[in-house]
Amino acid sequence: MVHKQPTLLDFGAIGDAQIGYISVAEFTKNLPFEVKRIFWTYFTPNNVIRGRHAHKELEQILIAVAGTIWVTTENIHGEKQHFTLDEPRKGLYIPTYHWNNLQFSHNAVLLSLTSQPYNAEEYIRDYDEFRSYGKIK
Repeated sequence: MVHKQPTLLDFGAIGDAQIGYISVAEFTKNLPFEVKRIFWTYFTPNNVIRGRHAHKELEQILIAVAGTIWVTTENIHGEKQHFTLDEPRKGLYIPTYHWNNLQFSHNAVLLSLTSQPYNAEEYIRDYDEFRSYGKIK
């Protein structure tokens, strides 16, 4: 499972409305990488834009386990995509060198699965620096 562009992944749902549902993510079955870090973001005011960065090596999957999260991605060539995450059975795969901006609904909880542990040196936090990679590649 190799993706070069942001891609919605559907983890499916097991169960029904009477008992509830479970969705499963497993490396080698429906995840494009082995998960090395998991974190979640919550209580984000809906007027705040989070993200505002890209990664050189890290890949990630974003899952809205509650609420709605609007995601805009941009590759190094300036091509943008817009996604709405509002189903816990779906995740958004974001590959390397994709800038992302996230806006949360009031009650949103974002679960992030990443391919690497945290490394501040690996982040691209300056938008102009990020855009310069499009001139190199």
